[in-house]
Amino acid sequence: MCNNFIISCLTSVGGGNFCPLLNLSHSRHSSRVNHFVISILSTILLVFASPLCVEAEEVVIDDISYSLNSEEKTAAVGKRKYFDEVIIPETIIYNSITYQVTSIGGWAFYGCSGLTSITIPNSVTSIGYSAFYGCSGLTSITIPNSVISIGDDAFRDCAGLTSVNIPNSVTSIGNSAFSGCSGLTSIAIPNSVTSIGNAAFAYIGGLSSIIIEIGNSVYDSRDNCNAIIKTQDHYCPVKVD
Repeated sequence: MCNNFIISCLTSVGGGNFCPLLNLSHSRHSSRVNHFVISILSTILLVFASPLCVEAEEVVIDDISYSLNSEEKTAAVGKRKYFDEVIIPETIIYNSITYQVTSIGGWAFYGCSGLTSITIPNSVTSIGYSAFYGCSGLTSITIPNSVISIGDDAFRDCAGLTSVNIPNSVTSIGNSAFSGCSGLTSIAIPNSVTSIGNAAFAYIGGLSSIIIEIGNSVYDSRDNCNAIIKTQDHYCPVKVD
């Protein structure tokens, strides 16, 4: 696809328009020269453009979908209908090449209400947007201490969740990340978190306790106030009513 695009671009600007100084369009050898010039230039462009044309390959291994990055040898868990217990491995092997599973892609488990248990390996550094949106069958989840970011809507409307562990590696929690997780009764935010998105913990009616770990440089829950307070401007984005 990329090759055809580059060659068609070169052909469309061929003749005298592409090399006006040579006045190729008025030479009896113009056709032969044009073909030669286009061949050389297309080869050069393909060499430099090849990294831009790398597309992720989608594969399914042991009933789990993956998007493979052949250059970085990494894999992201992809969208599929998942049920019951899913154990994500740290690495997978495809065509004799080992890939490290580093992320859970956007929408990967979206709407999988039949999912009851998920094991995330220590190789995963990010949980994508809407990754577990609507997984109402999940009752608990342990996020490994390799995860740095939790995307927007990542666990939105996981109504069955009664506990979640946010490790001290997480720095950002996206917009509405845990919104609608009505089964949660307590939230503990580690001191590593420096960004909490809008409505990250909205619509959690049973929430009775919010604790910010001492030492957090951005947020606090002063005087056991059951709220997340932005220390610098005293803004309170989350509070238990």
